[in-house]
Amino acid sequence: MLAPLLFVWPLSIVVTYHYAMSVAANPFDQSLRENVLAISRQVHFAEGPTPVLSFSRSAHALLRADETDVVYYHVLSSDGKLLHGDRELPPPIPMMKPKLGENQVGFRDAEIGGEDLRVAYTLVASADNPRQWVLVEVGESLEKRNQLINQIVASVILPQFFIVPVVVVLVWFGLAQGLRPLQFLKSRIASRDEHDLSPMTVRRLPEEIQPLVEAFNDLLERMRDNLDVQQRFIADAAHQLKTPLTALKTQAQLAIYEEDPEALKGSLQRIGSSVDRASHLVSQLLTLARAESTGDMQSETRVDLAALVREVAEEWVLPAAQKHLELDFEAPAGGVPVYGNAFLLREMVSNLIDNAIRYTPGTANAPGQIHVRVMDVREAPHITLTDEGALVKKIDRWAVLEIEDTGVGLTDTQAELVFERFYRVDDAKTSGSGLGLPIVREIALYHHGWASLVPNDQVKSNAQGVTARVRLPLLAASPSALVQPYRPPLMPGSV
Repeated sequence: MLAPLLFVWPLSIVVTYHYAMSVAANPFDQSLRENVLAISRQVHFAEGPTPVLSFSRSAHALLRADETDVVYYHVLSSDGKLLHGDRELPPPIPMMKPKLGENQVGFRDAEIGGEDLRVAYTLVASADNPRQWVLVEVGESLEKRNQLINQIVASVILPQFFIVPVVVVLVWFGLAQGLRPLQFLKSRIASRDEHDLSPMTVRRLPEEIQPLVEAFNDLLERMRDNLDVQQRFIADAAHQLKTPLTALKTQAQLAIYEEDPEALKGSLQRIGSSVDRASHLVSQLLTLARAESTGDMQSETRVDLAALVREVAEEWVLPAAQKHLELDFEAPAGGVPVYGNAFLLREMVSNLIDNAIRYTPGTANAPGQIHVRVMDVREAPHITLTDEGALVKKIDRWAVLEIEDTGVGLTDTQAELVFERFYRVDDAKTSGSGLGLPIVREIALYHHGWASLVPNDQVKSNAQGVTARVRLPLLAASPSALVQPYRPPLMPGSV
């Protein structure tokens, strides 16, 4: 507020000075107009070639009676010769007939010996011969004008020397009072305990600050929810890790005292199984952590989802065959492009195929079936919005990944619960960490998509099978075709 005041103050002085000049000029110009018209009335054209000026000595003395300014006058013929008056007054250059009507007065500026003059002039022409004319001019110095200008400026500027400091003090006081609620809010925030995430009250706060406090409370609520989820996640992870480690310790203690070679071999095999389970759990936890902190991931690019899924499926052909499972793959010939992180997408597909292999039984006579499909699907437009409600993209074409198996059947309720961390189907007979499908949904959300499990129709008739489906926005022509300014937070519980 002080900077504009300090800028406007000298600007007001300049504006006042120019305004005072125009105000002071009017009465003195009017006086010059009257003098030049009075002299012009004394000019007469007789029968001779030279006009006659009837200018009495008393009139001349009256013209010179000004005590402050010096007044000059002269009468010039059409050829520039001085007919009467003062030689000191400079004539106009060039000498031309002024374009003035009868009794009209013009003004010009002149100079005598370095002193500025204001000159009024008028034209007197012969009634019989318009070509015969004379120029009457009266000039006056500017001392009285300058004195009046200084008085006007002083009368305006001097009060400002008292008013501006008072305004500065009032502005300072007003801003201090206006910012006091912010200082109060700052002190309240600074004095809060680092673990205190309770909302702040908005009572006794100005209306302008209440939206800020409400937004801050909303942030605190989201942080509190995220911290709760993280604490539950850490507790569940510790519990899940404790089980295989406890079993591993128990088997190791038994193996120490085991003397039978076959029994010792069995203990070692169980130790190996516990190690595999713990290793798989740790691997899944690390994958989830990497998915939630993508700062160290490679940059997002155009990815052919069909080619990527084919590569991952080929890696799982041998493990599927070892469990007597038939794994097949189908996709459009032209590819299915998406925009995203190739590493995360590969982890997503690998988790889905691994999950299908784990929970699909098969024998040599009755092998299990796993069908992997990638499709280009057109649906009704889906609008993606940011948290602030800004439109990101209208999506009507999707890259759809489906992995259909003949494994453990699920109910509709279980099909949603399996996306919660560490949840496993009650009748599942295979080992697992309960993190594969939550990782899949996290990665799908990160790419503006969605992951779900759909029980196959055979389940309704007590048969088995489930279809894992992931929808990702299809990349139309180039990465710029899909606007990517917004990413959902990859934090525990963001599902």
